[in-house]
Amino acid sequence: MDSRISTAAPFRLLDWRVDPARGLLSPSGGGEPLRLDARSFQLLLCLAARPGVVVSIDELLDEVWTGVVVSPDSVYQAVAGLRRALGDDTREPRYIATVPRQGYRLVATPVPDLDSPPALAATEPPAPPPTPRRSRRGLAAALAGLVVLAAGAALWRPWQAPEADARSVAVMPFLDLTDAMDQEPFADGMTEQLIDSLSHRPGWKIPAFSRVLSYKGQDVALTQLGRELGVRHLLEGSVRRSDNTLRVSARLVRVADGYVVWSSTYDRPAGDRLGVQAEVAAEVGRSLDQALAATISK
Repeated sequence: MDSRISTAAPFRLLDWRVDPARGLLSPSGGGEPLRLDARSFQLLLCLAARPGVVVSIDELLDEVWTGVVVSPDSVYQAVAGLRRALGDDTREPRYIATVPRQGYRLVATPVPDLDSPPALAATEPPAPPPTPRRSRRGLAAALAGLVVLAAGAALWRPWQAPEADARSVAVMPFLDLTDAMDQEPFADGMTEQLIDSLSHRPGWKIPAFSRVLSYKGQDVALTQLGRELGVRHLLEGSVRRSDNTLRVSARLVRVADGYVVWSSTYDRPAGDRLGVQAEVAAEVGRSLDQALAATISK
């Protein structure tokens, strides 16, 4: 039996009522509705359209981030935020299950919301009001105005901000991608340590932690980040854990085109967290020095 429903109309998902038209999640028992960011809500609708089916990371990127160049970390972050909103548990998921090396699967079965009022029948839109006829004098005045505007446009050139320095790098908040999602303090500490370490390098321009923190959990285009933070590159990363090993992944992304300039992974024992942060930050700094030096010399 096909369990798929239309995700254009409101539907229920266990403890929640999902309203696609308004982008709202409302507790079934009543309470204040939640408004998710557009990407997270679209991701939920994408999974709800195929309940029980594994949807790959590439499919989610194509459907939810259409026309936007982002990394798979955007999917991980959106899923993490969605789980927090739904009150889901990664160890015993009731809503979204992770299928290792494949993607995500909606565990809960969406059902139509029978309490929703039926959609109104489509009616023919009213005819537009007749366009008033312009006098010859009015047409001549309009043409003259267009000529003036065209002449002004030919002389005007928009002001453009100077291109950011090659060693201007914004260290974006690192993501906690551990199964238990209990390493966010370490991930934030890693971000702060990298900002501190890179800012001490001569010629580097690194936005403060307080500036980049406001973008945490937000889905913002690379070009917008580069413009607002005044940087040419973004340093992104994540933290994972396997038993007693912490894995810190980092990559340098060029804002202009979204290409990865450099990337690396660091596996360290999970014992001395501060030591791991300092050691990884130092190694990342040395590697970025070489990577950006090669970029500048081209």
